[in-house]
Amino acid sequence: MKYGALIKENIKISLNAIRTNTLRSILTIFIIALGIMALVGILTAIDSIKGSISSEFSSMGANTFSIGSRGMRVNVAGKRYRSKNHPYINMRQAIEFKDRFEFPAEVSISVFASSTSTVKQKSKKTNPNISVYGIDENYAATAGLEINTGRNFSTHELDAGRAVAIIGYEIAKKVFEKNEDPLDKFISVGGGKYRVIGVLKSKGSGFGGGPDLSVYLPYGNVATYFSRPNMDYTISIKPNDPKLLEYAVSEAEGVFRIVRGLSATDESDFNIEQSDSLAQILLENLKYVTYAATIIGIITLLGAAVGLMNIMLVAVAERTREIGTRKAIGAKSATIKQQFLFEAIIVCQLGGILGVILGILIGNIMSMITESPFLVPWVWIITGLGLCFGVGLASGYLPAVKASRLDPIEALRYE
Repeated sequence: MKYGALIKENIKISLNAIRTNTLRSILTIFIIALGIMALVGILTAIDSIKGSISSEFSSMGANTFSIGSRGMRVNVAGKRYRSKNHPYINMRQAIEFKDRFEFPAEVSISVFASSTSTVKQKSKKTNPNISVYGIDENYAATAGLEINTGRNFSTHELDAGRAVAIIGYEIAKKVFEKNEDPLDKFISVGGGKYRVIGVLKSKGSGFGGGPDLSVYLPYGNVATYFSRPNMDYTISIKPNDPKLLEYAVSEAEGVFRIVRGLSATDESDFNIEQSDSLAQILLENLKYVTYAATIIGIITLLGAAVGLMNIMLVAVAERTREIGTRKAIGAKSATIKQQFLFEAIIVCQLGGILGVILGILIGNIMSMITESPFLVPWVWIITGLGLCFGVGLASGYLPAVKASRLDPIEALRYE
């Protein structure tokens, strides 16, 4: 109980000392806060970007893989080189694969038409940043999309290439009145008129795009009205049983090799990508940014620790007579050392709390930009406050030891 009362008294003295040197304490707190803000802010922003990437790529559908053509060029050390000339996947091959693939799975075919289209409806129109895709009846299931109102394409509409459209949630908000029903209304896209038969549920438009800012048309219609040389189709497959994903990938590769007319010795001239593979590549690269941010934050904290130690040494010199007086009336060296350690730790913790608050606010600005949920990074908060405790202990120890070793007689004579 006596020891507890002593600790309480030392904390009280430390707080009084901090209040007495208000300007110095505030400057020190801000130095510490800057380091923690850099650490927590950057890492919170990175966590926000990771969440946005995961959310963005989840729109491609879980347990889904796709077959696409190989790239025509490679980039090495900033220079572009022509690679092997692999043929594009055309509509005939995509349809043939869909007919041949008998694995228990949903198969969809799609083709990209434009990323700079404008959607018009009467006097209202969107910015020229709308993506247009040609799809079939299974695309929504393989891409993880849900229809909010209306319906999917019918087989007849796909076969005939009818002028019907499924639009993203944000497009519906921009070109239709608040309480207006978009269904069976006509919109203009790429010079053609299309009847709206469905509106997708909102997925969020992270990175400025996504399903919310997309228009989906029957792939036959896109082939006719958005025609261009070498239109490249993508085939997406979603196994009915997620556990059979690897088997489905092997089966799909075999079937598509037959569709492409490849012999047993020929190299596959197409790519098979799982829906989360690109996201994993991006997240892997973000890992190095996290390391760099951590190092920057720790270097900033080391600078703050040196500054705090210098300030504490100055404080010891300024309060030499006070230390001598306390020792003369019976204060032990351990008590003096404890007081100065508490002072350094309290200053660091106040700086840490301020830095954490600022870091969360700054980091979550990225959440607002990427339209991700507000993040409270508990791991980084605990880590930051733990680092502050360590900085306070490390930077306060030497001044505390120096103060505790002062000779009371010499200290009382100090001018």
